[in-house]
Amino acid sequence: MNDQGKSDSKVVPEKSRNKAGEPAAVAMEGSALTEGNEMQLNELQTQGWESTQSKLQLIRENARTDKEKKFTALLHHIYNIDSLKAAYFCLKKDAAAGVDKETWTSYGEGLEDKLKDLSDRLKRGAYRAKPVRRVYIPKPDGSKRPLGVTAIEDKIVQRAAVEVLNAIYEVDFKGFSLISTRTEPA
Repeated sequence: MNDQGKSDSKVVPEKSRNKAGEPAAVAMEGSALTEGNEMQLNELQTQGWESTQSKLQLIRENARTDKEKKFTALLHHIYNIDSLKAAYFCLKKDAAAGVDKETWTSYGEGLEDKLKDLSDRLKRGAYRAKPVRRVYIPKPDGSKRPLGVTAIEDKIVQRAAVEVLNAIYEVDFKGFSLISTRTEPA
């Protein structure tokens, strides 16, 4: 009766309209989307602004429909303040600080101003990545493994870039990987 992993088909109850020829005053209740829920993923949260996720969905659609398309102007998606904010909230909160000694929590104090400054530096081409802090982790055999710890701003920019690139390339690799690359702010 019910196959493993399959959901029931969408059932939408129908009712005749009160006044023929005019749209119904009240929409009928129907079942929610069972798979994908793509319409819900990209809903706008407030009036007057387009969500970052919607912009990435447009890139995704362009990549899906035209495999030969060359994307040449994507930086504005990275320095978008909403993209940077989403990237910040995707980072590990307890990660080690880089050479700037800035932690996730300390960077979050005055976050809006810091992200505006970061966005402005990215837009002007004045942003420069900081050096990577080198830490050595002991291994069971007694030797040490080098580990690079990136500064928080570099992590934010890298995460925002990953989201934009994922929108382009996930279409090509969908089905090859079981791991979802999509992340959302906490």
